[in-house]
Amino acid sequence: MSADPVIAEMHELEDIRNLVRLFGVVWERPDEPPNGSDTLMALAHSGNYVVGAREGGRLVGGLVGWLGGVPPGELHLHSHILGVVADVQVRGLGFALKQHQRRWCLDRGIKVVEWTFDPLVRRNAHFNLTKLGAEARHYLVNFYGKMIDGLNAGEESDRLLIRWRLDSPQVEAAATGNAPEPAVEQLLRDGAAVALSVGPSGEPIERSSSSNVLLCQVPEDIVAVRRADAGLAHSWRLALRRALSEAFDGGYGVTGATRGGWYVLVK
Repeated sequence: MSADPVIAEMHELEDIRNLVRLFGVVWERPDEPPNGSDTLMALAHSGNYVVGAREGGRLVGGLVGWLGGVPPGELHLHSHILGVVADVQVRGLGFALKQHQRRWCLDRGIKVVEWTFDPLVRRNAHFNLTKLGAEARHYLVNFYGKMIDGLNAGEESDRLLIRWRLDSPQVEAAATGNAPEPAVEQLLRDGAAVALSVGPSGEPIERSSSSNVLLCQVPEDIVAVRRADAGLAHSWRLALRRALSEAFDGGYGVTGATRGGWYVLVK
């Protein structure tokens, strides 16, 4: 970015209303934003995490989370929504927001952040599981019910539950920009098996394996697939649901994801 964004907590109602409008634009539902200003104002007032990012005085991103305690006795931050306007999306602002959130939590003795994301969105998988160094071991089927926003309308809301252990060596290395990219070709040479891949016509190809390392691939742009062929997009939803759910039930966890859309699961 031309200058570092200014990231700060929000407490004033008008600032929070602007953040709500930003989320509405990002999720293509300006008349029905995913969060209301009353809820975000209450969260900010009660000491939770509500921040905005400004570039040259313009609000260009935001991140919201609140404290949770499941299982009992384990305090963590549930990071609910991160949004960045499209024209700055590829310039590192999402990473900067998450690192601000990490420092905010560590300053308060909070060592774990959790959130959910659509596992079919390739760029988010790489961002969460490799660039941030997080992990995933739980698959949530249709977590929010049928979606209504412009990006996901009509689709079931399967989610991966992300666990970000803020003081782990993996996360500390990622925070410095030194997160290693999983080497798929080397993993295959070492005995990893492909459990799900993209076929020649864009269809999901499923395979069963008991290898200690599994690889699952997702399409390059599931939003484009959904807009072009809703039936194909739904077949991907079901195929990835089967692959990841069965892997988690078998004792695997996701340890990383590549820019090319490969999940790496280790038993």
